[in-house]
Amino acid sequence: MKAAQYINAQWLTGEGAELIRVFDPSQGQPFAELTSASTAQVDQAVAAAREALPAWRKVDASVRAGYLRGFAEQLEQRREALIALQMQNNGKPRHEAVVDVDDAIATFSYYATLADALASNPSPEVPLSVPGFTSHTRLEPVGVVGLIVPWNFPLVTSAWKLAPALAAGCTVVLKPSEITPLIEQTYGEIADALGLPPGVLNIVCGKAETGIALSNNAGLDKLSFTGSNAVGTQVMHSAAHCRPITLELGGKSAIVVFEDCDLDQAVEWIVAGIAWNSGQMCSATSRLLVHERIADALIQRLQSAFETLRVGNPLTGEVDMGPLTSQAQWAKVSEYFAIARAEGLQCVAGGKAWCDPGWFVSPTLYTDVPLNSRLWTEEIFGPVLCSHRFSSEDQAVALANDSRFGLVATVISADLERAERVAQALEVGHVWINSIQAVFVETSWGGTKGSGIGRELGPWGLSAYQSVKHVTRCLG
Repeated sequence: MKAAQYINAQWLTGEGAELIRVFDPSQGQPFAELTSASTAQVDQAVAAAREALPAWRKVDASVRAGYLRGFAEQLEQRREALIALQMQNNGKPRHEAVVDVDDAIATFSYYATLADALASNPSPEVPLSVPGFTSHTRLEPVGVVGLIVPWNFPLVTSAWKLAPALAAGCTVVLKPSEITPLIEQTYGEIADALGLPPGVLNIVCGKAETGIALSNNAGLDKLSFTGSNAVGTQVMHSAAHCRPITLELGGKSAIVVFEDCDLDQAVEWIVAGIAWNSGQMCSATSRLLVHERIADALIQRLQSAFETLRVGNPLTGEVDMGPLTSQAQWAKVSEYFAIARAEGLQCVAGGKAWCDPGWFVSPTLYTDVPLNSRLWTEEIFGPVLCSHRFSSEDQAVALANDSRFGLVATVISADLERAERVAQALEVGHVWINSIQAVFVETSWGGTKGSGIGRELGPWGLSAYQSVKHVTRCLG
C-alpha cells in the first residue's frame, strides 16, 4: 500500500476508512491502491501548515522564487514519467499530456519571476492627494490555504494554485482528486528534493470525506477549489465564517461561427474546443452557434471530422482522443446519450458509448438542438457538441449569453472588428478570437455567473493569495 499522505515533510500511510483504487481508464482496470487520509490526518496537515507559516512568510520573496524555480526544474527532470502517468491515469493522448506538463513547468517559472518582483519592491509608495502624510502598501500572505483540485487536469490545476500560494508566502494543504491522486504526489517528492521547510507543503489524499474535513477546517485562512458546481456550493458553505474563497466551477461555453469564416479552419477550432481531453473541460465550447447561411456546409464538414477522429488507448498507438477518465463520467455521458434519444435530438455523428475494455465514447454532434434541451443547458463534461443556428450578430450574442454559466467563449469571423465587438458583449471571463483555446500563464482564468468566484493565473492569481495592508504616517 502506497504511503500517499505528505504531512510535515513525512510520507504517511492513510489512516482513513476508504480504499482508493487508481484506474487506467483505457483498460477499466486498477493499477494502484492507497488508503485515504483520516480526518485526524487532515487536522494534522493543517496544524503543520499553521506551525510553518510564521517562518515561511518571513522568508525573502527572492528565496521563495528560488524554490519555485526548483519546482520547475524538477518537473522538467521528471517530464517523461509525468507524461506517461497522465496518459495512463487520465487516458490523455501523448500530445495533450505534453501540454499539461509544460504548462505546470511554465506556471512555476512565471510565479518565480513574480516573487522576484515582490522582493525588489516589497513596499511601494502610494501617492496621496493630501499633503503631510506618506503611505505605502504591503502585500502579505493570506495565511494557511487549502487547495482542492480536480481530476481532469491534475498537475496543471494544482500548479495554478500551488505556485502563486508559495510565491505569496502562504503555506498549503493540497487535496488531489481521488481519481487521479498519484501525479500530485510528485510535488511532495520535489519538496523533499529541494529541502522545502517542513509544513510549507502538505498533501492529503482521499474522497469526499477528506475534502469535507479540509474545507470545514477552521485552521484555514483561505480555500481555493476547482470542480463541479454541486461540490463548489458545499465548499462555499464552509466559508460562511468569513474567509476568502476562490471557486473555479463549470461552464457551458459557446463557440460563435459567422458566415465569413474559413470553413475548414473553423472545423479545426470547433473540434479542438470539444474533443480536447475528451471534452472533460470546464471550458469546453459545447454550444455551437453557427450562422444560418453556412450551417449546412459546416455541419457536413464537422460530421466528417468527428467520424475520422482516432479514438483509442494512447499507450498502444497514436490517437486523437482517449477514454473518459472514470467509469462514473462514462456513465454520466452515456445517460446524456439516452436523454438525447428521449428528446428526439438529431444526431449526425457519434452518440454511442462502449466499455470493452475501457471507458470510451464517440465524439458526438447533435444539430438544431432546441434551447430548452437538457443537452443545450447542462454541462455534460464529455465530447458532446450541440449546434443551433442564428441569423444576426445580436441574436448570436443573446444566445451565447443565455446560460447560467460564463466561463469562456470563442468567436470565429474574418471581420475582426465584428469579432472584437462580439467578444466585448459576451458575458464570460475569457474570449478567443480565431484560435484554439490557448491558455497562457500571464492571462487570467476564471468566469462570471455560475462559473465561479475569483481569478487564477497572471498577477491576479498571485493577488488571490495576498492580503493588502497600507501603512500611513503623518509627517507633522
